[in-house]
Amino acid sequence: MADYCINLFLDPEQQKKMEELGLGEHIQEINGKKAVQVAMSQKDQKKLQKSFPDLEFDSSNACVLPEQAQVTLADIIFNLKSLDVMKFAITKLYNPLAGKPLRSKTS
Repeated sequence: MADYCINLFLDPEQQKKMEELGLGEHIQEINGKKAVQVAMSQKDQKKLQKSFPDLEFDSSNACVLPEQAQVTLADIIFNLKSLDVMKFAITKLYNPLAGKPLRSKTS
């Protein structure tokens, strides 16, 4: 198992799509909701925390992304037909400038 993971909670439509893609065995119940866990490295976790400063990890090193990021991650999973997507997903989710003030050049 990876160092960290993202709990991606599924609505009934997303759950059906996961099952159609052959990923149904990865669906589990977390806090009473259907979800899949997407594994990530510590490096990915640090990047996500920079992009989403309010991101919190539980005692099992799992987090839940903000809604728009969850939609993006779900779309990537559906397109790649795999849960092993973090190498690609991090390029879509990581914003290296998040939380940094904008600077401008002055002459």
